[in-house]
Amino acid sequence: MNQGIIPIREKRQQKGWRMTQTWEHLLFAHWAVSPEAIRSLIPAGLELDTYDGHAWISVIPFLLTRVRLRRLFPVPYVTTFPEINVRTYVRAGSTRGVYFLSLDTSHLLVTKIAEYWYRLPYYHTKMDLLVHADRIDFQSERFSAGADAAAFRGSYWPVSEPALARAGTLEHWLTERYTLFCQCKKTNGLYCANVFHEPWMLQRADAHIRENSMLAPFALPISEKPDLLVYARGVESFIWPLAKLSPFEGEGSR
Repeated sequence: MNQGIIPIREKRQQKGWRMTQTWEHLLFAHWAVSPEAIRSLIPAGLELDTYDGHAWISVIPFLLTRVRLRRLFPVPYVTTFPEINVRTYVRAGSTRGVYFLSLDTSHLLVTKIAEYWYRLPYYHTKMDLLVHADRIDFQSERFSAGADAAAFRGSYWPVSEPALARAGTLEHWLTERYTLFCQCKKTNGLYCANVFHEPWMLQRADAHIRENSMLAPFALPISEKPDLLVYARGVESFIWPLAKLSPFEGEGSR
C-alpha cells in the first residue's frame, strides 16, 4: 500500500477547473444488478450503462486530501477527511459517466458546498478512516436529519501489484470515467461536470466488511458479498464547473 499518489502531468489540462482534490486509499466494492432493478433510480434524460447485460452499483470508501478551490490555498485541518460514495454508471448520448445515489462525509462545510455547487446528494456522517501497514479500517454512520439510515464498517487491503486496467475489461469500464451527472432537486434539471485525473493504478483487493447498509435505502436485490473488490492508492483530480445537460444529449435514454 506504499505506492505513491498519481499526480497530474499535463498542466495544460488544468485550465478552467473549479476544485482540486486528491483521492486516497480507495476501495471499489462493486455489485452487478439487473438493469430493471436500478433503472427507476436514474432520472429521465440519462441512460443506464451496462456491461455484458448487467448494470453495476458501487460503494466506495476513501480519504479526501488536499481539497481546495481554484485560486485559494488549502486550509489546514479542513482539507483532509474521509468519504463514502454510492454510485452507478450511466450515459448521456455517447458520454459515459457516473451518477451518485449518495455521498457521505464527516465534513459539514464540504457537504454544503457540494450540495450548492454540484447538486449532489450529500449527507453529513460520523466516520473515521485509519491507515495501517497492512490494511485500511473504515467506519461510518449517517446521522443527517430526515435521511435514511446507512452505515459501513470494515477493513480492506490490496492483494496484487498495481497495474493499469486494460481497455475492454470490467475494471476499466467501472473506473475510467471522467464525467459526473447530477439532477437539481428544485428544478429536476440535469447537469454534468468534467473530472480529470491520470488513469487509475488498480490492485485486486480483499475486505472484511462487518456492516454495510449503504445500499439499503435503494432496496436493491444484491448479495452480501461484493462481486468485485478493487483497491487504488490514489490520484490527484481536477473538477470543472457544472454545465446544464442539453436535451439532445440525453435523447433515447431510459
